[in-house]
Amino acid sequence: MRTPDRDQRGPAFTALCAALIIILAAIPVATALSAHYVVLPNGTAYRAAIEVTDVSRYEFADIGFMGENVPVEVADVQLTGNCSQCQFNWSRPWGAPSRIEFAKGNYTVSYTAPLRDNNLQDVFTRAYYVNVTIPHEFDVRNPLLAGISQGANITRHADNSTTIQWNKTASFNVRFYDPGREEILWFFLQFMGILVLVLVVIPYILSMKKTD
Repeated sequence: MRTPDRDQRGPAFTALCAALIIILAAIPVATALSAHYVVLPNGTAYRAAIEVTDVSRYEFADIGFMGENVPVEVADVQLTGNCSQCQFNWSRPWGAPSRIEFAKGNYTVSYTAPLRDNNLQDVFTRAYYVNVTIPHEFDVRNPLLAGISQGANITRHADNSTTIQWNKTASFNVRFYDPGREEILWFFLQFMGILVLVLVVIPYILSMKKTD
């Protein structure tokens, strides 16, 4: 006798599911913030453009040996967002990294910073989409000289520039090299090969002949 009730709830349940699908489709999908880095041709600096949301300040710091914040000297700082000329104020606490302060909101912070030892790294407070562009003067394909944190997608372009991407990461590290370092590496490997041949292989062969 309860079968008719179940038949009535069936269409109602289907309508409810359809309504939920429509509601969920109407909710904007949260996308990861993005951070873009371009290594300059001389390899001594980089240009960054980092999205931030619901913040009122941005600190310019690098990662120290012990994980501490190390001040970074930046130049050509720009703040863009839903404003014609986004204004900000500098704050330089003694002994701490400098930072800019602005009205709370969503922005893109752009700046140029120095680069040391052909190594670029950064840490975020949340997952980011990260894009790093390396000019044609440098390479990352030799694992003996380069170093790239896990999860990266590497693309080598026709002009020999390289793009490295992480779809969702809270930190990244890229170490690249120039042709000069690769030449030194191959020279060193060849030299070590000759030493092994002279000091190990040849004496071993001679000793085997004496034994015979």
